[in-house]
Amino acid sequence: MKKALIIGVSGQDGAYLAQFLLKKGYRVYGTSRDAQMTSFGKLKTLGIHKEMEVGSVALNDFRSVLQVLNKVRPDEVYSLAGQSSVGLSFEQPVETFESISLGTLNLLEAIRFIGEPMKLYNASSSECFGNTEGLPANEKTPFSPRSPYAVAKAAAFWQVANYREAYGIFACSGLLFNHESPLRPERFVTRKIISTACSIAKGAAEKLELGNISIRRDWGWAPEYVEAMWLMMQQREPEDFVIATGKTHKLEEFLELAFSAVRLDWREHVELHQHLFRPTDILISRANPARAGRVLNWEARYGLADIVAMMVEAEMDQGDRSGGALSYSRIAAR
Repeated sequence: MKKALIIGVSGQDGAYLAQFLLKKGYRVYGTSRDAQMTSFGKLKTLGIHKEMEVGSVALNDFRSVLQVLNKVRPDEVYSLAGQSSVGLSFEQPVETFESISLGTLNLLEAIRFIGEPMKLYNASSSECFGNTEGLPANEKTPFSPRSPYAVAKAAAFWQVANYREAYGIFACSGLLFNHESPLRPERFVTRKIISTACSIAKGAAEKLELGNISIRRDWGWAPEYVEAMWLMMQQREPEDFVIATGKTHKLEEFLELAFSAVRLDWREHVELHQHLFRPTDILISRANPARAGRVLNWEARYGLADIVAMMVEAEMDQGDRSGGALSYSRIAAR
């Protein structure tokens, strides 16, 4: 039985990855910064919290990282933790850089120190590419980060590449474009849109405040993207991959689909505010995931309309707690 350690198991990707690996027959260990204070609500929502072991790790503390790796001795380590909001990174640049870049460095150094064959997956980001002038980014596209979050992710990416080359460690990075699900926190704009649209549809008198809705993104379905992470770890040699749908849409399209799904006109319920614009932002994000298709035999099955419909379904079901939990599990398995 293979053992997997998921650093950051309490997040969206961590929860779906844990579910995926358990179905594959793995023994799964998961960590958060403080396991005693974390509710692991997403694991409970998916009904898997009793099927795995959880613990605490502070990624910015080398000794803490070394202790958890020595204790678990995993075959595969998935590094998914760290500050994950682009918008918040402008307010917390130091914490963002330390949690992502220093955390990745500590994992790599601990694996090198232990000296046993442990594979490492690093959660990188499409934000590293910055503006590509509308051209689709692939694995050879130069980085041009435009936020503290993207700078941290870019630094972590090159740390992984350096340790792979210098020490022969099996370490790879997934350059994942945006991927959504009902487990997205409401601080993310996609979940904020879904949550507010459904709330208004249920009778709430509120307005949705947004910034720039002309930005274009490649949105995918998170439960599919964790499979791509696993496939990367099954290759004979570690390589980095762009993971995306290959299709780009305006945020305005996301808005229209979400409100239309609950029979509302978004224009009657949305207010745009200049102060919600980011200091710097990526206007158009495009991806070329062709290599993942050729090498990993992976491609996204769900498009934007499917994703919005599934998120709305789950959000509307939350009125009935038992029904909501069943809906999450059912949707995650699609």
